[in-house]
Amino acid sequence: MLRHVRQLFSACVAALTISTLMSGCASLPHVCLPPSRMMASAEMIFGRNIGDRPGVSESAFANFVAREITPRFPDGLTVINGDGQWRDGARNVDVRERAKVVLITFADDARKRADLVAIAESYKRQFGQQSVLTKVSNVCASF
Repeated sequence: MLRHVRQLFSACVAALTISTLMSGCASLPHVCLPPSRMMASAEMIFGRNIGDRPGVSESAFANFVAREITPRFPDGLTVINGDGQWRDGARNVDVRERAKVVLITFADDARKRADLVAIAESYKRQFGQQSVLTKVSNVCASF
């Protein structure tokens, strides 16, 4: 019985030690190796249905990029075609649709993050969308 108590105690100490070490890793500063530097990376996913029908054409999306995204991020971006799905909770159905994925890497600042919000809001308004998925993370990048 004493042996089982010692094993349990050892297992608990080991788990606590690993947990402590792992939480310390999360607080370590992120260091980039030259020539990379810390930047922000945004991924925006734009659905192309309007209602239940395909509706945002290639030319309409290209015009949107030229008018709304490029002026805010003139240093560059990448547009990728995609197929996606999401759950429409109001109607309790899965919706499948074509999508555009826009990748942007930029020097992080509050104005650029606000630009991402403005882009998403403009797209929702112009094309009757419920949402635009926007993910932002810190990355090491070099050009």
